[in-house]
Amino acid sequence: MSAWHAGYTAETAYTYGYYTELNPLRIQLLLLSWGIQPPKVSTACELGFGQGVTVNIHAAASCTRWYGTDFNPAQTAFAQELADVSGNGAVLSEQSFQDFCARTDLPDFDFIALHGIWSWISPDNQAHISDFLARKLKPGGVLYISYNTQAGWAAMAPIRDLMEQHSRVLSAPGQDSLTRVGSALSFVNRMMETKPRYLLANPSIALRLQQLGEQDPNYLSHEYFNHYWQPVSFSAIKPVLAGVKLEFAGSAAYPDHVAPLNFSPEHLAFLAQIPDATFRENTADFLLNRQFRQDYWVKGSRKLTAHEQAAALRAIRILLVAPVGQISMKVTGALGEADLDPAVYGPLLELLGDGKPHTIAELQQRLPAGLADLGSLLQMLLVLAHKACISPVQDDAAIALARPATARLNRHLLEKALGRTDLAALASPVTGGGVGVLHLQQLFLLARLEGHQEADAWAAFAWQALRALQQTMVRNGTVLTTDEDNLAELAVQAESFRVTVLPILLALGVTD
Repeated sequence: MSAWHAGYTAETAYTYGYYTELNPLRIQLLLLSWGIQPPKVSTACELGFGQGVTVNIHAAASCTRWYGTDFNPAQTAFAQELADVSGNGAVLSEQSFQDFCARTDLPDFDFIALHGIWSWISPDNQAHISDFLARKLKPGGVLYISYNTQAGWAAMAPIRDLMEQHSRVLSAPGQDSLTRVGSALSFVNRMMETKPRYLLANPSIALRLQQLGEQDPNYLSHEYFNHYWQPVSFSAIKPVLAGVKLEFAGSAAYPDHVAPLNFSPEHLAFLAQIPDATFRENTADFLLNRQFRQDYWVKGSRKLTAHEQAAALRAIRILLVAPVGQISMKVTGALGEADLDPAVYGPLLELLGDGKPHTIAELQQRLPAGLADLGSLLQMLLVLAHKACISPVQDDAAIALARPATARLNRHLLEKALGRTDLAALASPVTGGGVGVLHLQQLFLLARLEGHQEADAWAAFAWQALRALQQTMVRNGTVLTTDEDNLAELAVQAESFRVTVLPILLALGVTD
């Protein structure tokens, strides 16, 4: 297509999400657990960075020089604003994949990220990106790629096609894209009310449609209404990436590496009988009804000896990033909810509960002998990482270098909280990535930066901002209407934030 958007939804802006899988520091724990040498990431690139929240957080919070492109000028302008304010050195472009990938002034990259875009772009753009990977990803470099998966979309894909066709064929001339999204979703829901045989044969569609109705229309516009939209099987994408010398390393999703969370004993026994690794991955997607894959691929993976692997793993520093008193002894996977043994996880959480980074070697030394085995400890850490309770930590020199840019970026994002509620992450120089921070918590942090030291003053500051946004607090399901009631509830929330959340954010370097 000759249009500048090449069939991709361009009329509406994408959401302002943060995606931790794109943090290069995150690859260390997983690659080392697979016995693969991770690269030292000095240059990185995100293709299709959307609003640029993720790329700017990663550029500010680390010593990595980030590059990227997004064809949408409004999104690129917002991303450039964040880069300029933070001074993070990110080189961001408003170019098509074809033009960006053909540039001769770009460095070679240690890490390249493609979040979601592969499922949404044209075959020509996929070819441009494949060529870019072949030329610009360094030997030993890592690709992160995520995409819609064929197995989990089998029932929903025809419904998506119907909605996209409705948007093109039956929408009134001049309708904006969000109106077209709403009309298409309404049409499909009305069709479902007639009890079509398709619904009888695919009852899971009812829940999927209910979930669609609860999602951001901007997200739906980008996820469901692109001209090029195609879920992909693992076996179909592997030869494409193998053709540019990439080897599959493993899933970027932590729970995928804790098998009992996702597979029954029957599943595991069945998979163990499959000798071909590609066919085994494909089959696993069917067992899980997986809708979305998130994978790391390596260009020339270097396998470590057992000694090298253990030494590198033991050197990783880990920080607890959740209030220890609020960590439940439950974990959720594809099979549902499972209980964690307090006798096993309790001692580990107690060690991490001092708010300081600890190497895995140190944890081994201080844990009881029965819990100190490296393999068992690694499995526990992957579970806690899946629960967003821990994070790997950068070295002290990188943390010190990242602090000024993260402080500037976070201040700017916090000031935006006075007028909007859709930015939900701040940068951590400690983890080299982003931290989820709720809007109300952002207001408390901004009050603190403005010189207010007491929780009551944070509450008063937040109430002024919420009133300007025409928002009120809710207590026990009841909307609070008076200033007095709102201030009282905000004071409770502010004190809870001071006691439980603020110490974590201080340890993460999100605020001083």
